Amino acid sequence: MKAAIGFDNEQYIREQTKEILERVERFNNKLYLEFGGKLMYDYHAARVLPGYDPNVKMRLLHELKDKADIILCIYAGDIERKKIRADFGITYDSDAMKLIDDLKAWGIDVLGVVITRFEGQPAANLFKNKLERRGIRVYTHRYTKGYPTDVDLIVSDEGYGANAYIESKKPLVIVTGPGPGSGKLATSLSQVFHDYRRGFKSGYAKFETFPIWNIPLMHPVNIAYEAATADIRDFNLIDPFHLEAYGKTAVNYNRDVEAFPVLRRILEKITGGEPFYKSPTDMGVNRAGFAITDDEVVREASKQEVIRRYFRYQCEYVMGFADRETVQRVELLINDFGLTPEYRRVVIPSREAAKEALGDETKGNEGIYCGAAIELKDGTIMTGSNSPMMHAASSLILKAIKHLAEIPAKIDLLPANIIESLRNFKTEILSEKSVSLDLEEALVALSISATANPAAKLALEKIKELRGCEVHMTHIPTPGDEAGLRRLGANVTSDPNFATNNLFIS
Repeated sequence: MKAAIGFDNEQYIREQTKEILERVERFNNKLYLEFGGKLMYDYHAARVLPGYDPNVKMRLLHELKDKADIILCIYAGDIERKKIRADFGITYDSDAMKLIDDLKAWGIDVLGVVITRFEGQPAANLFKNKLERRGIRVYTHRYTKGYPTDVDLIVSDEGYGANAYIESKKPLVIVTGPGPGSGKLATSLSQVFHDYRRGFKSGYAKFETFPIWNIPLMHPVNIAYEAATADIRDFNLIDPFHLEAYGKTAVNYNRDVEAFPVLRRILEKITGGEPFYKSPTDMGVNRAGFAITDDEVVREASKQEVIRRYFRYQCEYVMGFADRETVQRVELLINDFGLTPEYRRVVIPSREAAKEALGDETKGNEGIYCGAAIELKDGTIMTGSNSPMMHAASSLILKAIKHLAEIPAKIDLLPANIIESLRNFKTEILSEKSVSLDLEEALVALSISATANPAAKLALEKIKELRGCEVHMTHIPTPGDEAGLRRLGANVTSDPNFATNNLFIS
């Protein structure tokens, strides 16, 4: 069954390229373009806009690489507290280094890295040293004096003037960074300030995929953005400045609308009164709405994303990462659509798999039963549960690839000698209490088995077909299960239960 498509990448690239180049020309061939969201691996966009290439912005940038430089911003506080990027499970500083490597692989070099709101934090200093000793130029910007109310101080030698100027020769400068609050706006405005001080008129614009300004405020795509940012309390609204200036409705979000009066005053102070924009929507070069080809497909995908976010925040709440208000905000969004968490098709089958395991004499660790379910691309739903030999995720994935490879149930993918060898290794050599294989371990065992087992080899080749499939588990995945499912590229949710009564899970 062919996956439903609701978005045209080629149309998007054409629209975005045209809009960006027109904006560059408008500002005397020097534009600082703040990239909101993720420059690469934008899986949120891919989930809510089926057909969207997670790297489509990178493809666009590759087409513009002869005209563009890149500045990468990262907030020193995010480095210090080791903030995690959820879809990769890595810290923001690691994500920044990964982005530099990824850009290099596309033939694009980073002009420099800016550590923003730098106050000499030890972890930020270490990050700076790492980059500089690998030949990456690093700049540090301190908190902007006077921000946000004292515009005269902000636009002065003590404000933006205190920041180091980053020389760039190309007409377009992409200013990006991991996550919100990375200092992209301040860095962009600082550069515009320095250009004007040098007698050169440059401009600023913003590339933000969500919310999509030219679709309804309550469209599921825009609601999915609210769900994705519930933890930082973002919400969408009609841009009042756009409505007043043009008599037209456009959707924006609270932070941009709240910041616009100050931003407009700052830009007017820098330029000597020359107006840049009449509304926050004017600042954007966002054409995603013009590339939606099937609104119904996009609506359904976005509803599913809201439910995914609900499960994620529920789990983060029990783990102590999120507060109750965040969970309640997403609950309200689900209720607005008249949905329940069980609207996600894999939720009930996973819970039923756990219940069925209760009637089995075979128990999981400490008598806790875990169920898991996956929806394959053809709509088939497979289930798995835990056992003394396997975690529920391992059981599920082995069943799924066995089904895809049309291997009879009675044929084993993991022969007894391999399982016994792993059992001895874990208990006798590593002195572990549990012999049950998590997903990472099961996949390694499968790859070993594939060298001599044709069935295992055939099943292994089907793993790539699980990318983008929906998975739900009745318990929060253990580290080995989470890492394995992430590498498979599955969209995973779980109920807010722990897979063990132990407080420490290695």
